[in-house]
Parts: sequence; C-alpha cells; structure tokens
Amino acid sequence: MYFASDNSGPVHPEVLAALARANDGYAMGYGADAIMDDVRDRIRTLFEAPEAAVYLVATGTAANSLALATMCQPWQTVFCTPVAHIHEDECNAPEFFSGGAKLTLVPGTDKMDPAALRATIEAEETRGVHGPQRGPVSLTQVTERGSVYSLAEIEALCAVARDYALPVYMDGARFSNALARLNCSPADMTWKAGVDIVSFGGTKNGLMGVEAVILLDPEKAWEFELRRKRGAHLFSKHRYLSAQMLAYLDGDLWLRSARMANAAAAKLADGLRAAGIGFAHSPDANMLFPTMPRRVHQKLHAAGAVYHLWSGTLDGGDPEELLTARLVCDWSVTDDAVATFLSHVK
Repeated sequence: MYFASDNSGPVHPEVLAALARANDGYAMGYGADAIMDDVRDRIRTLFEAPEAAVYLVATGTAANSLALATMCQPWQTVFCTPVAHIHEDECNAPEFFSGGAKLTLVPGTDKMDPAALRATIEAEETRGVHGPQRGPVSLTQVTERGSVYSLAEIEALCAVARDYALPVYMDGARFSNALARLNCSPADMTWKAGVDIVSFGGTKNGLMGVEAVILLDPEKAWEFELRRKRGAHLFSKHRYLSAQMLAYLDGDLWLRSARMANAAAAKLADGLRAAGIGFAHSPDANMLFPTMPRRVHQKLHAAGAVYHLWSGTLDGGDPEELLTARLVCDWSVTDDAVATFLSHVK
C-alpha cells in the first residue's frame, strides 16, 4: 500500500531492458548517440512538430529551470500559481538559473484563472526601470493538487499571454497522466493551444530519471544548449538518458503507464467516495487529496499504508478531526494494494 509519490515507484522493466541493450559497446557522448537521433525524431512526430528542438535532462527541476531561464531575462518575472512546483519545491532554482528573474504569483489555487492572470500581468511594468518586467507564464499540467487543465482552459490562458506577447511554458512532470485524462494529442495540449516550451516528464511515470524539454519553436535552441552545459546538466554518457526515453516512446509505454496509474487512482477514488470520504481537490488524474478522520489515518498507517498527510499530524488531537492526505498512484500500483487500502478505510 505505497501511495507516497509516483517518483518513488519502480523503474518499468521495459526501461531496464533498454538500458541493458544500450550498455553494449561504445557510443558517442553528450547527446551525439544514435539512440538520441531516434528519440528526437519520434518526439517530433508525436508532437506533430517537425522543427522542434528536443533535449534530455535528468530532473524536473533542471527541465523547469533551464526552460524558464531560456525564456526569461534576469530583469523579468515568471507568472505562476502560489502552489507551483517552481515556487514551492525547487529551492529558488528558477531564479538561480535565470540569473535573478523573480516569480510573481497569480492569486488563486493550483489552477490559474485567465482573469487573475490578466490582472497580475497588468500590475507589472507599472514602475518603469524600478520594477520587474513581464516575462513568461508557467502552467503545470497535472497541477500540484491533482487537477487537470482542459484544452479550453489552456487556450484561454495562452490567449491572455499572447495579448502581452509573453511566452508560455508547461511544466509537464505528469504530462502523460494529464493527456491520458483528456484523451487528446500532445499537439492539442501544447503548441495548438499556444504553449511554446513543454517538459515531457518520465521520472514520475516509470523512468529511472529523464525529462525531455521540447522547444516547439527552435529559435532559442542554441541558448538552451548553452544553458544546459553551463548549468552542469549535459550528461557525458548521454545514451543512458536516450535509452530510457526511447523505451518510454516504444509501444507508447508513456501512455500505457499513465493510464495504469490513472486507473488505479480512479479505483481508489471510487472506493473512498463509496466509504463516504470527500476530497479537498478534484482527483482528475493519479493524485488524490482525501479528507479522513485522524483515527482512520492512524489505522491505515498501522496497517502499513505509506502516504503523506497534507494537513495536521498523525499523533495527538481529536480522533475525529478531519485531516487531508495526499495519495499518488504510479504505474505499478496493483488492484490488491487498492483493495487492501480501501478495506482498512471501510
């Protein structure tokens, strides 16, 4: 009953097999390997973007920070939500890699609202040389609270950004889970909606540690390459990143794994609802925020369930106090694990 995080799950066997194959013999380094050529072509085809520039890094923080630095001057600001990963969980890495660009929070929760975005953009560039200048808009899909932007919502936010000639970045650490929920194409969820750069995440979806950064307009490709090298994120033995991503693309493993994770989360959500449990946020993909009495959390933890409380503490306090948890399903979560968890809740 492991629901702590989808980045804690095992590497998919198909990925391990691909790494073993890539380990045979010699290959050119720094992304000049033949596997990367295949990866680049396949991602361009998948995203219907034949001119896109495609790069691999090992962490989501690197993907976010390098992409935003490429889109943002040091005197500009990035518009994001108050709970965005780039704001809450990256130790000021976006500011560091951009040379000092700040983050401006758009009021609201995990999903950005077009009217709030417009008002926040309008509030900047009001102090001339003394204040930050307007920079990119950063969206997270799936959001940090498990919600999924619809295509119409993405298009509306991108339209606001275009009104001010601002580029849009999509943090796609859980890109596959969102796309599986929407049942659309990668192109529909990115450049057709107005997104300029997207991270195509793999680490949370069965890879050992790879994220693709896709510059849908390759104009700044060389700058990204320079920033990746200068930021110490250009792997020498790059073929081991390439091999993971190629396995991810083979047979649509990226989509199969996301569907498995989403399906497990849906079963978990249905069972919790049937037990009378409510949710703090809409469980749209593979992340749930159920609210349950402390005594239920205590029983689950005693039975071996592993997950994080999002509010309150496990010990002490009123046994009936409602506490919110975060449950995350990855591709490897079994029906038995879900059933066992629900049996303890009931």
